[in-house]
Amino acid sequence: MPSPPKAQIPARAAFLRKPFRLVSLAEQLKLVTRKEGGTPLLPSESMFRFFRFFPVLFVLGLAPGRALAEPHGKLSIPASASSILDNIYSGRRDLALAEVHQLEQQAPDDPLGYLLEAEAEWWKIWCASAEFKYGMTMARHHEKVPSDQHYLDLTAKAYSLAESKLKQHNTGDMHLYAAMADGLSARLYALRSEYRASARAAVRGRENFLEALALDPTLYDAYSGLGLYNYYVDTLSTLAKALRFLMGIPGGTKEEGIRQLRRGIEEGQISSSLARFYLAINLLNYDQRYEEALQVISPLAEKYPGNPLFQMMRGDLYAKLGRKQLAETCYRAADQAASDLPEAECRAKIKLLVRQSLGALHLA
Repeated sequence: MPSPPKAQIPARAAFLRKPFRLVSLAEQLKLVTRKEGGTPLLPSESMFRFFRFFPVLFVLGLAPGRALAEPHGKLSIPASASSILDNIYSGRRDLALAEVHQLEQQAPDDPLGYLLEAEAEWWKIWCASAEFKYGMTMARHHEKVPSDQHYLDLTAKAYSLAESKLKQHNTGDMHLYAAMADGLSARLYALRSEYRASARAAVRGRENFLEALALDPTLYDAYSGLGLYNYYVDTLSTLAKALRFLMGIPGGTKEEGIRQLRRGIEEGQISSSLARFYLAINLLNYDQRYEEALQVISPLAEKYPGNPLFQMMRGDLYAKLGRKQLAETCYRAADQAASDLPEAECRAKIKLLVRQSLGALHLA
């Protein structure tokens, strides 16, 4: 069977290999102005909102396979990965980290352990950054703190290990891990409003995501990221879409993104819960498809009753639907779950968010 053709890179995509200059480009096109002091102002936040969610993208597009492909079939992961993910999404970061460190000791050259540790750290960051606003709890901004560096060190370590392995064998799983590492770092940069750094990491990750699926189409976790990409790119404003086109970033549609996210939920090995969480957020925050979002988040809240964030999202959706009693039940379940969290800072933050949610519910 002849080898598939080598992936072709559009001429305009060469722009992506240059240092990222979104503001400079937009300024040259007279699409932005500068406020007093010389700081550029973008006409819309939607392009940056797109980059905010790059970190949860596991794939940004599809490309023909490469001649040196070495497909391995479905992603091969250690048995402990499932337990680690369960502990992360149960709100037991302490238990997850104990298992992660053991995995890292057993396989110090495997990027997965460091990616899982970063994922565990991410939910601590999410909890610290979460706020109740517009009738929903969501992480919207994170101030830069010294502890962030450990998270970024983990993503850099995972990327370095994946790149090292790729120099020996060109495999889809290592391209996927390299891309995930960039995605993990990009989402922190975006949450800190460091949009250029976020975009640079996301664009580099995109190339590895493309390679991952080209080499191994059975890496089903890729559909989670591809779905998120297609969804978010369709939320951009007309002006931001013009900038996206000039940057060589392909388009997509929400409905196609939702379909792909659902496939990631059904078939993903490590991204299923994450895909479910973000699909519910999207349906709630962007489309106001509350009933559908409730159906998406409910299995996650039921599987992980100890995670107060999932309970709160379920409560937010019941509140949007006018089912106040069910919303209050969920908020109080979140409060109870928070009481069992091992970390005092997150425990206190969740209890504050619960009080705010209940207050808004009773005022409605």
